[in-house]
Amino acid sequence: MTDGKKKTQIDLGPLPELIGYVLRRAQLAVFQDFFVAFAPFDIRPAQFSVLTVIERNPGLTQSRVAEALGIKRTNFVGMLNELEQRGLAERRQARDKRSYALYLTTEGASLMRKLKPVLKAHETRMVAKVGEDGRDTLIALLRVIAGGRERGARVRNAKASRAPRPGSAAT
Repeated sequence: MTDGKKKTQIDLGPLPELIGYVLRRAQLAVFQDFFVAFAPFDIRPAQFSVLTVIERNPGLTQSRVAEALGIKRTNFVGMLNELEQRGLAERRQARDKRSYALYLTTEGASLMRKLKPVLKAHETRMVAKVGEDGRDTLIALLRVIAGGRERGARVRNAKASRAPRPGSAAT
């Protein structure tokens, strides 16, 4: 203690028993490890998610990628601009001429190859904390909280699935 005072334990009340609080604390721990692991590549979790979806689904439109990841359009455009400026992704005119299809550049594809072992090591560190069975259980439970989506299921529009605000026409 630098100030000479004994630190007392802080009463967090019901917080340690609340799903949202514990989930957020866990997210911070996972993200901290991610940030350290991916720092040499200057990649944040949301950017990695976008690059992954583009890599796995070349030619998807901006709106489909944003919807699949639950990213607001305005936030997505800014992130995509940054990925384009870095030479990792590119927009190409889509068939309907009103939207853009997304692709990784050669540099983006090369970066993703370099990131795969970094991701594997990161995920291995996280799984080591809960074990393989714990990982499977945790992911299943989190999927239930997230809305019951199974891997590969169509993503619903977040606006349509959100509860109406008090005072709105829907209440």
